[in-house]
Amino acid sequence: MARFGARLADSGFPVIPIMPGAKKPGRYLGGEWRDYPGWTRHCKRATTENEIGIWSTWPGCGIGIAGGMVAGVDIDIVTDPELAIGIEKLARERLGDTPAIRIGLPPKRLLVYRTSTPFKGIRRQPVEILCEGQQFVAYAIHPGTGRPYEWPEEPLADLDIGSLPEITAEQVRAFVDEAWQMIPENLRPSRLSNSHGNACPAMLPVHGDQRGTRQAIEQALCHIPNDDLDYDSWVRIGMALKGALGEDGAGPFSRWSAQSVKNIPEMTMKAWASFRPTSIGAGTIYHHAMERGWKPDAGLVLNGAHEQQHPHPAQSLLNQLTVRIPEPESQSPEPATPMPSLDPSILGGVLGDMVAYMIKTARRPQPILAVGASLCALGALMGRKYRNHTNLRTNLYFTGIADSGSGKNHAREVINELFVEAGLGNYLGGNKIASGSGLLTALHRQPAILFQLDEFGMLLAAAADRKRSPRHITEILDNMTELYTAAGGIFLGAEYANRDGKNERRDINQPCLSVYGTTTPLHFWNALQSANVADGSLARFIIVRTTHDYPEENEAAGIRRSPLALLKSLQLIASGGGHQPKGNLAGKTAGPVTGVDPLTVQMDAQARDRFRALGKEITGQLREARGTPFTSILARISETPPRLPSSRPSPSIRSHRSSVMRMPNGPSPLSAIARKTP
Repeated sequence: MARFGARLADSGFPVIPIMPGAKKPGRYLGGEWRDYPGWTRHCKRATTENEIGIWSTWPGCGIGIAGGMVAGVDIDIVTDPELAIGIEKLARERLGDTPAIRIGLPPKRLLVYRTSTPFKGIRRQPVEILCEGQQFVAYAIHPGTGRPYEWPEEPLADLDIGSLPEITAEQVRAFVDEAWQMIPENLRPSRLSNSHGNACPAMLPVHGDQRGTRQAIEQALCHIPNDDLDYDSWVRIGMALKGALGEDGAGPFSRWSAQSVKNIPEMTMKAWASFRPTSIGAGTIYHHAMERGWKPDAGLVLNGAHEQQHPHPAQSLLNQLTVRIPEPESQSPEPATPMPSLDPSILGGVLGDMVAYMIKTARRPQPILAVGASLCALGALMGRKYRNHTNLRTNLYFTGIADSGSGKNHAREVINELFVEAGLGNYLGGNKIASGSGLLTALHRQPAILFQLDEFGMLLAAAADRKRSPRHITEILDNMTELYTAAGGIFLGAEYANRDGKNERRDINQPCLSVYGTTTPLHFWNALQSANVADGSLARFIIVRTTHDYPEENEAAGIRRSPLALLKSLQLIASGGGHQPKGNLAGKTAGPVTGVDPLTVQMDAQARDRFRALGKEITGQLREARGTPFTSILARISETPPRLPSSRPSPSIRSHRSSVMRMPNGPSPLSAIARKTP
């Protein structure tokens, strides 16, 4: 998938993930491969770049092509190479000379075409047309040969879907009829008659009841050998067995199916699970058995309904053991507490100005993402210049979850523009973090820095996967976790055995790393692992989900100009708001190893009371959750909200319009969001 997936998707092919060692779609979840029940949705839409990105990280992931826009002519002939080549020649004459031919187990072959209109597949073994609702393998290891599938003429990944010959359902049906005439009788699969007929009416199920007895069904099956029956006949017997015996018929069906050389046990059981018979059952089994000479004994009970009318031999004992359990009184479930929403209009100061500007200029406004991006941006500017009375800093990790095309890029673009125009571009980190050492190098160069990362879920997935990802990737999350708590102290770099100037230890005094990441729901939730909770890395993030992925478009959005007043406010915040450090550090540039003297922002009494109450509540919850993974999250809840910019300006900068956030009654509404994390 990592090698060919993106190329195929770009060429218009509907790509799906294939499970290693099999021919069926699969998903890699929880460290293991599983079935992919909903894969057929890919038959009706294009594959997204996000999907390819996720699937490319799955170990051994093969590539399948979902039918619908394309169709595969599958020539399933093993014993007669000349016949297989002859049917291929007929397909090229009737349907078009396609450059896409795939070989898995020679002389079997599959030809790929483009459809004018999707149609249902057509099966007349050993020739089958795979189309809507079906799929074929394009790139994988063949489970029979142990070798990759081959494209002897032109690789499918080198072709555009538009270059394939176009076919219609009518053309395909005519081709299948003509190909069927070429197949000799000995290669045509056996078929059961289509008529269901009637066995002895007095002994068959009545009144729509399809049940049979286990003894009668097993006797009848002995007269219906599965000598490589065709697919339709195989399904008919399976459906009839399930209608006759329910789930008790799984064993007989498995043994009966295993008589054929074409049997694949796992596919047999998967098909069994999918059977939903409504009007087929024991009568069908008895009919086909009688067609082949079965004559049931006179005393044999055929009707399962009659058999179950007799009392169970142990019924009297069961009656004595029956205990009536009183039903509990009905209780109305407690209504779920909704997540608190954020009204951007209550935000004041520079934060309010930034959020209002982002909302006004966005094509699809996303207020909660605008708040998150603004908080992280201001946190980077305030880094190493402000702290609260407990020495917490403004370094924030924020993850915004929104669907593709919902406007999650806008806030990042605005922050970039504002910082560059205000002459604060040095606070901006790169669009990607390539390694843990790269992250530290950036911080050493600029100790207060903002990273704005798109598709953060993909980075999280790679950084958290310690089994498959290289160390330089997993170190990204490790360093982020350590830097979060080191903002008020000194981050000591790694020691190297060879200290030659290039490998010197790099210490950072009071680093302020702010990260604003956006991701799609699929990427984010697939990326999470239990380790993210246990090691506390997840607990350091404020994680929010947009309430509306696709809000109404803002028709007024267009070319934007950064407000001059906002630019000046950002410059004032970055300068420390007029605060002058004391001592011999005054006037000096604060480098990565230079000490700094941040301004302490006081918290009013009401806010302090609220945070004190929150701390007590969290302490109680920590005690209740002792020994569970939730403690690592709970421990951070009372720490994260105070990192947010203060609700009131310090007296030393009260005269300036640099108060970052003016809101009534203490802490930010985001503290309530963080409080809901467990």
